[in-house]
Amino acid sequence: MSTTLDRIRGFLAEHDPPTPCLVIDVDTVLERYHALAATFDGCRIQYAVKANPEPAVLRALVAAGASFDVASPAEIELCLAAGAAPETLSYGNTVKKRADIAFAHRAGVREYVIEAESDLVNVAEEAQGAQVSVRLLVEAPASVTPFGRKFGCAADQAVPLLLRAAELGLDPAGVSFHVGSQQLDTGAWDLAIASAAKVFTATAEHGVPLRRLNVGGGIGVGYTGPVPAPADYAAAIGAALREHLPGQAPEVVLEPGRAIVAEAGLVRCEVVLVSRKSADDAERWVYLDIGRYNGLAETENEAIAYRLEVVTDHSAADGPVIIAGPTCDGDDVLYQRTPYRLPLSLRPGDRIDILSAGAYTASYSSVAFNGIPPLRTYCIHSIHEGRPRSAE
Repeated sequence: MSTTLDRIRGFLAEHDPPTPCLVIDVDTVLERYHALAATFDGCRIQYAVKANPEPAVLRALVAAGASFDVASPAEIELCLAAGAAPETLSYGNTVKKRADIAFAHRAGVREYVIEAESDLVNVAEEAQGAQVSVRLLVEAPASVTPFGRKFGCAADQAVPLLLRAAELGLDPAGVSFHVGSQQLDTGAWDLAIASAAKVFTATAEHGVPLRRLNVGGGIGVGYTGPVPAPADYAAAIGAALREHLPGQAPEVVLEPGRAIVAEAGLVRCEVVLVSRKSADDAERWVYLDIGRYNGLAETENEAIAYRLEVVTDHSAADGPVIIAGPTCDGDDVLYQRTPYRLPLSLRPGDRIDILSAGAYTASYSSVAFNGIPPLRTYCIHSIHEGRPRSAE
């Protein structure tokens, strides 16, 4: 059976598209989705559309029965165009305009996440009768790409918000949280679920029982190092639920993005320049035709260290490098502290593959900084077993 890399590289060999480009293997997307659904049996899986909103990805996930976490009217339109039913969409962004809520309600979206009184009032007035969850600000171990304090509110603020939601005629469904993207400490969910349990208890005491717990995303992907297995995350979440919500069986919602699409994608790029700043410098600078502004935003602070594979044949001898992007911007440097080694014979025009690049690459790409277009994306998938693969 061919692997994801075999299938993607077969497409690249046949079509040789201009670089940089992202190729997504939709079959792998579905494999990851079904594996997570089986591992987190009984949980609702809501794909985080922001990770990769390609229509082919969304259509495949719709057909597989996924739900979707959307963050804007544009993402709502993408999901609906892909065939998603409005009731499978959850408006998870707590920062939204009143007009965005009205748009979502007209489109049939009935589930919203809030963290502030003003947003709650807007939902009550523009989406009468909607289900609402309050996002908690949780103290969790630092993830690879943390959210900081941008989203959520303390548990003691969440309780009055949910009680107020009931007074306004809304349906106070539950609470949500997110322990940070690429969270490698499975214990993070124990701390967050403990906080959520306090909200469940307090609202029930006021006659407003909750039924839903959204445990967010954060499931890690092994870019260049080991990460916990999905089963380890599932076991940790299950143990925390049993400890902190004994005797209760809330509807558990999981919102993976990276874990579904990252390993389904590969970016092929080209070496533009190889430079040594002085004769005695140990490190060469390698400039690629992709950088922080046209697909590799997650290299900021060198948070995500992608695995690189040189496609062009070279001798085995290699040496340390600093890797940078193509723009006239001093911040467009990808890796200075993270050690990378590339062939000493590396030359402009050589091709390099960036592995596990299906998440937060094209969707983070700028419109045209320095005149560089957004990262073009190709989706490949099987039409039927035994028939040729197609691309779109």
